[in-house]
Amino acid sequence: MENHVFESLRAKYLLKTDIFYKTAGVFEKFKKISRDLVIQYSKEYGNENKVNFQMSESDNYRMELMFGSDVLVFMMHTNVFQFPRLHEVMKTPYINDDPQRSYCGVINIYNFLADSFKYNRMNDIGYMIGRVFVNKELHFFIEGKREVGQLYYNFATSELTEDAIKDIIKSAIQYTINFDLLTPPYDEVKLVRVEDMQATSSIKLVTGKRLGFRFQGDHIEVPKE
Repeated sequence: MENHVFESLRAKYLLKTDIFYKTAGVFEKFKKISRDLVIQYSKEYGNENKVNFQMSESDNYRMELMFGSDVLVFMMHTNVFQFPRLHEVMKTPYINDDPQRSYCGVINIYNFLADSFKYNRMNDIGYMIGRVFVNKELHFFIEGKREVGQLYYNFATSELTEDAIKDIIKSAIQYTINFDLLTPPYDEVKLVRVEDMQATSSIKLVTGKRLGFRFQGDHIEVPKE
């Protein structure tokens, strides 16, 4: 009995450790390809570069792409997750053949306004536009908004090559460019507290691209394999 428990503990820990390090390796490729895109942009528009396009790293598990009035924040979660039993992915032959394939590292992609960081507007809102699930075989699945979520959705065949990572980053940028800041409904902003109005640089006034609007993820169909 004890040996069975020990073996189960060891197998689960080794699986999750392997996935963590593979996801961390993938995230390093996200950083490298982002740097390459910044360099390419600088070479093409260096002499007329009026639009800011930069990449920075806060730590091993977070990087930021800044362009125009937007920031894309890529964050790797340090835990390993399994898809819920009712998730569409769990119904595929790919997972049924090997349930360990359903354990994944996760890279989340968020969009914020650049001014939210520049002026330390701590109450401003960002939006998750996609998340990338990476399993032990370096296969991946994306949940996300339009351009991001429609890239790759066949877990059994989608492998995280450098070309795939580049597609993900470029699609996240394209979605962000098309995701405009909308004027919030009048009734949502007609009342303001004195405290908020007197705060330096309007720090306490909340700003977000879809403030007052519903923001929902696009439904993604998982094809049968």
